[in-house]
Amino acid sequence: MTQTDRIAILHEHLLKLKEAVHWLNRSYGICLDLLNKEIYSEEDYDHLEALTSRFSRLSDLLLQKIFRSLDEVEFQDRGTLIDVMNRMHKRALIDSVDQVRLIRELRNQIAHEYERTNLIELFQMTMSLIPNLQKIVQNTEAYIHDKYPVIT
Repeated sequence: MTQTDRIAILHEHLLKLKEAVHWLNRSYGICLDLLNKEIYSEEDYDHLEALTSRFSRLSDLLLQKIFRSLDEVEFQDRGTLIDVMNRMHKRALIDSVDQVRLIRELRNQIAHEYERTNLIELFQMTMSLIPNLQKIVQNTEAYIHDKYPVIT
């Protein structure tokens, strides 16, 4: 695989990331109005489930595809996820490894313990971490566009 191929794959992942961001932001906007509710309708629960699912999908795409693809472009060994996060911190894409650890733990909770967990608690935790996730995405997009612009 050539460096051009690696960069092309990174940009393919970036397009998927932008689409995932769009859908998460859509859910986030809808769910902002639900933050202070005490009683939720079935439609509200549909919105909450869409939000947590989209949060999970976006964080997975960012951590497992974009960050690993970025490491490949920059000739870094794959290593563990903590190795990847440390490199992202050095690139100033994330404020701290702990910040990403919280996002990853919530993603795992959504994916694996969903039935045993209170959906409202998951919703509130998701809403509190979305601004952090959005900032990481913005930093990552800016970094990639700056260092690896699309050549047409």
